[in-house]
Amino acid sequence: MTTSHNTPDRPDFISKQYEFAAHIRDPDKHARPADVEDRRMKIYRELFYNNVEGFMSSTYPVLKEILGEARWHELVRDYFSGHLSHTPLFPEMPREFLKYLENGYQPRPGDPPFMLELAHYEWVELGLSVAEQEIDMRGINPDGDLLEGVPVLSSLAWPLAYQFEVQKIGPDFQPTEPGTAPTYLIVYRNHDDEVGFIETNPVTARLVQLINEDTGATGREMLAAIADELDHPDPDVVIQGGLQILQDLRARDVVLGTRAG
Repeated sequence: MTTSHNTPDRPDFISKQYEFAAHIRDPDKHARPADVEDRRMKIYRELFYNNVEGFMSSTYPVLKEILGEARWHELVRDYFSGHLSHTPLFPEMPREFLKYLENGYQPRPGDPPFMLELAHYEWVELGLSVAEQEIDMRGINPDGDLLEGVPVLSSLAWPLAYQFEVQKIGPDFQPTEPGTAPTYLIVYRNHDDEVGFIETNPVTARLVQLINEDTGATGREMLAAIADELDHPDPDVVIQGGLQILQDLRARDVVLGTRAG
């Protein structure tokens, strides 16, 4: 297929660049520039595509394994040929691939129903590891009373909820239906810049949500509210159990401490 990239208001050298880029993106649809031999174009075709595919393979290894080589390369080629990226930065490329899956990709027969959630889960580790934020302890008492004080959530702690048990998905576990209840996870980066994952229950997920809302409520007030939501006959049981959760989250740098002053 031959496509013209010449327009009346476009200089020839720019038209040539568009022609060159179009062929590299999708050589099946766009012919190579007539004055460039195929041997040389092949070098560029493989170099560009292999770089992109390599970034995706390292970020989405489980998705690649589940889809298989042929379907995986078909997916990456479709992204490479049709997605308009909004950043030239290599570390951001896997995020662009996720945006493509979220917004530009049309599901095809045979695609696993968990495909988008699995891709998001696999991207999260990279996304958090390259996030520019740092843990900021200003205005925070790291040893504060987590019940009587106001707990503070790290900006590098991301609460997540999925329909599928994405943390278990692999070649031997490929669910066809969502779970009976949401899967709650927290991914976080600690003071040593290590990324970790925590699988949580609904109570912990709700507690983290309340902390994240930053209303000024104390840990005790948040846990009492949860006990009321659960209609628990003994709120003190929820509060003491919640204290253990808060202490564990603080040990992992998910909760940084309490508001100082």
